[in-house]
Amino acid sequence: MSTAKSPQTMKPATAAQKLGVYLPATPEDFQAKPVTREQLGELLESPPEWVVELRLNGPHPRQIVAGKLGVSTSGLARAGITEALTTAEIKKLLVSPPEWLVRERATQAGVREEQRQLRERIANTAKD
Repeated sequence: MSTAKSPQTMKPATAAQKLGVYLPATPEDFQAKPVTREQLGELLESPPEWVVELRLNGPHPRQIVAGKLGVSTSGLARAGITEALTTAEIKKLLVSPPEWLVRERATQAGVREEQRQLRERIANTAKD
């Protein structure tokens, strides 16, 4: 005698993160109940209009905002950006970057360069 397995579920916040959308901007019914892996798969495979709209226009979660601006999430925090931003707000910042954005992008570029050099050194020592 075997018991039927219950489907694996995740919190709406986890599902929103996997979808790349900002949870508070999702529909109430999405936020209210756990999401099964099967439901998430369906949302990823053929996203409903609300997922498409949120991905295109936002508001976007911090990780997405940071990526679009070319900075780290820590850089957003240092700049005092605590709220989700829309695509239009992100574009406005990119067109006319404030001083903090220029500084944070330079910092991020420096970090990427250090990481590249480290990978290069590791690869060279592995060859020797």
